Amino acid sequence: MKSYAIIGFGCAGYHAAKAIRKNDPDGKIVVYSDTSDPPFNPMLSTYYASDMLSLEGTFPFGSMDEIVKDLQLELRSETKAAHVDAARREIELADGKREPFDSILVATGASAIVPASLTENAGRYFLMRTLEDAQNLRNYIEKENVKTAVVIGASMAGIKTAEIFYRKGIPTTLIDGASGLFPLAAYPDVAEMIQEKLNDLGIKQIYDAQVAAIRPNTVELSDGRTLEADCICLCIGVHANIQLVANTKAVEGTEVKIGKGIIVDEQMQTNVPGIFAAGDCCEGKNLQTGETSVIGLWANASAQGECAGKNMAGKTAFYYGNILHNITHFMDMDFISLGDITLPGEHRCFAGKDFFVEVCMDADQLNSMNIFGQYRISGILKSHLTKRLLHGDDNLTPAQKGMLLAEGLPAELINLLGDKKS
Repeated sequence: MKSYAIIGFGCAGYHAAKAIRKNDPDGKIVVYSDTSDPPFNPMLSTYYASDMLSLEGTFPFGSMDEIVKDLQLELRSETKAAHVDAARREIELADGKREPFDSILVATGASAIVPASLTENAGRYFLMRTLEDAQNLRNYIEKENVKTAVVIGASMAGIKTAEIFYRKGIPTTLIDGASGLFPLAAYPDVAEMIQEKLNDLGIKQIYDAQVAAIRPNTVELSDGRTLEADCICLCIGVHANIQLVANTKAVEGTEVKIGKGIIVDEQMQTNVPGIFAAGDCCEGKNLQTGETSVIGLWANASAQGECAGKNMAGKTAFYYGNILHNITHFMDMDFISLGDITLPGEHRCFAGKDFFVEVCMDADQLNSMNIFGQYRISGILKSHLTKRLLHGDDNLTPAQKGMLLAEGLPAELINLLGDKKS
């Protein structure tokens, strides 16, 4: 009987366990998790914090008892994995004990970035990544008389956190060191357009501002300005949880390769046989660059976990990779970013009745796109770009063209994107 270890039990870990059990009904699957809660969707944290979603609604795969029973798992939520001995395929536990496995999956996800330079001697502040983070903020808002808030980080998580206060009528200031909103996903013109909408809603924004420190009820900026707030949230990004393999003292030649995340191949295996990684802790293939990179998408984690599980169970499976793709809904607005906005090209803008689209074209090929106000076309366009990158097919199908026309996209834009034969 083969034995499998899964460290971390979010989206990737769950789908890996499901794939292993489907392909190996009798194998031993041991799950190491830092919580007894079932897999949690971080994208739903703000919905729960704002009381827009029940606790059960944040667990997309059901209760842990149901999952453990259905997949016949051994759950170790009270036993912490200290590190992975990749050469021996062993997990060393916090108490010093070791457990060997035929294959090990690291699916530890990502954690919120908390710079020590900002938080040394800090007052209370809140993050927005885990269920515990969401519960802490929700409880604080319910129990305390919050009259003002500051959100540090104009990220996707940052704007959703600002929305929590906006919905409750709490004046909020959004701060970022970048020159505009969504600096990793939005073109300057689109960012400015959204910023104007936020201004109209009363959301104060400060850009090109470096935060020097977080003090009790005060945010200090590097230029000497201070902002008073009853509630301070830190949403400046996440980093991959790679500590389990990064801290491993391995025999030369058996170290797991890491960059910003754990580097894997198209079978989700690291450079050390039998050691796999999936989800936000790993670097998979970026279809646009051909390099590995961390692509923190729920769908990406799902596909990577499934692929890893199949290969761990002895099947042969490949995951072709993904592209950067963000979609967020906030304050009755929709923003979609498709592709790598750092890639060069010619920018073209198109306005529809209720939306704005800006594309970046390399010759006649789409490199990236921002959409403001039209989420329904997102899936079609991602499919189109992915198809081109995988198969070299530049043309929209008649069905895709018809759906885009029905959603109000100008024919000029459709022809530019991929209807060059019509």
